[in-house]
Amino acid sequence: MTSPVVTNDQPAGDLAASDQQAELGDLLDRHRVELTGYCYRMLGSGFEAEDAVQETMLRAWRFHDRYDGRASLRSWLYRIATNVCLDALEGRKRRARPMDLGPAQTADNFALGEPLPDAAWVQPVVDGQVLPPSGDPAEVAVARESIRLAFVAALQHLPPRQRAVLILREVLRWRASEVAELLDTSVASVNSALQRARATLEAIDVTSADPMRVDDEGQQKLLARYVDAFERYDMDALVALLHEDATLSMPPYALWVHGPAEIATWMSGPGIGCAGSLLVPVEVNGSPAFGQYRRDPAGGHVAFALQVIEVADGAVTAINAFLDTEKMFPFAGLPLRRD
Repeated sequence: MTSPVVTNDQPAGDLAASDQQAELGDLLDRHRVELTGYCYRMLGSGFEAEDAVQETMLRAWRFHDRYDGRASLRSWLYRIATNVCLDALEGRKRRARPMDLGPAQTADNFALGEPLPDAAWVQPVVDGQVLPPSGDPAEVAVARESIRLAFVAALQHLPPRQRAVLILREVLRWRASEVAELLDTSVASVNSALQRARATLEAIDVTSADPMRVDDEGQQKLLARYVDAFERYDMDALVALLHEDATLSMPPYALWVHGPAEIATWMSGPGIGCAGSLLVPVEVNGSPAFGQYRRDPAGGHVAFALQVIEVADGAVTAINAFLDTEKMFPFAGLPLRRD
């Protein structure tokens, strides 16, 4: 948060107030990344998470005189962020993935349909916005796992307060008493909500995926082979990397295809324009990800999709190609053209 500008000709009282405001701004900013991660899991959109955290900071700035110190500043900020998220979720349909909306289509008999609005989809988030740059490796691993697309999509099936309870208890490891105080409820209610949330996630059967590890030689080789096969547009080589249940989806369209053969047929037919693409690695959703640039007939390459790749058991299980590049690429720090 930007602190007020202090000039040398300000009175001493004003300087003291400015120093206090600057100190408050620094204290609030220390919690920005973890709050963005919390809001992302609640809302399912990196863009909305940023807005929610900004609103949290504004409310904290505006009402800091009401902070009485009985709870930690971190707990107080989480209370504000939770209320912001609950307000945003009121009366709203859950965000989803294409696989949640209907059966797979066949690549040789498909209907692209009309694009659905942004609010329909679980949207990606950049790792740097929601993951701490350092910390306990076990905690960082849990944080990565809990921002995977599949997990965030599963969270959207929970009522908002259950969602908050599960995130606070299971991901952030808050005590039941702390969550009860934050939500102004009882420990028994928190424990009951957690049990119901766990049962819902178990029924959904969230697809497991291998966590992204930069020191995993096998994973790095798999990704290098994926990039090589995709950029050469070698369907035989690409199919060899796909899990038998692999999926290809393309939000904002509800279309998705299932299985290596269908994915290869799609790419060789309707998706043939992707031949000659370049893939640029980015860090998104704790998963392997790439900015895909398609060849531009006028020269160079133009942004086409943000690919978030899911990997399990040494194979690619999902290619999630987000096509709204006008928003996604700047969000991920990628240019819209490569010349």
